[in-house]
Amino acid sequence: MVDVSLRKAGREVISPRVKLWAQRLLKYADVNYVVHYEKPWSIEPGRRYVLMSNHRSYFDIPLVLAAIPGTVRMIGKQELFKVPIWGQGMIAAEFVPIDRNDPKNSMKSLTRAKRLMENGVLIWLAPEGTRSPDGKMQPLRKGGFLLARQTDAIIIPIGLRGTETVMPPTGFKINAGKYLSVHVGTPVDTALLSRSEKRELPLRITEELKKLSGEIP
Repeated sequence: MVDVSLRKAGREVISPRVKLWAQRLLKYADVNYVVHYEKPWSIEPGRRYVLMSNHRSYFDIPLVLAAIPGTVRMIGKQELFKVPIWGQGMIAAEFVPIDRNDPKNSMKSLTRAKRLMENGVLIWLAPEGTRSPDGKMQPLRKGGFLLARQTDAIIIPIGLRGTETVMPPTGFKINAGKYLSVHVGTPVDTALLSRSEKRELPLRITEELKKLSGEIP
């Protein structure tokens, strides 16, 4: 992934390398993709952003990093960070590991994500918590919504289609020559939501992700 020697380098050095790695992996897999925007949006200085997507494949990672503008960093399950080379690269790239079975450490991970957001980083996570075995949305975990509410973030829902055809959820084998699409939904500004709307946010985002990912029309 990212050269582990860059671990102590600044973000201005690391970020282009992250993008380049993602683009090269897509090229290596002979993947073509298109990005559809439900509503055009641009990054507002001083605002926090949480990107939320469905999760069907590890290939979601390079696709999002290549397709979404800005400085994007991922919150991922800690098991990924233990994979040789891959995990070291994720650490060097400022990705945030999270232990889903340890609430105390999970809160530390969210605190770290907040610090990144304060420096203009867009935090991306898959609220399902793990890859879907059949392409259907699984129940969403609460951590990402807690992060968004506590920072008054703008949530960007993202539907990823076709990544499971490149790298199935059961392994790491790459099937080259596929066509993928990224469907970016309408931003949801949590700062403008009422208390009741915030409580309903997981259900709202679930339905939005199902539509954007093509699970439902």
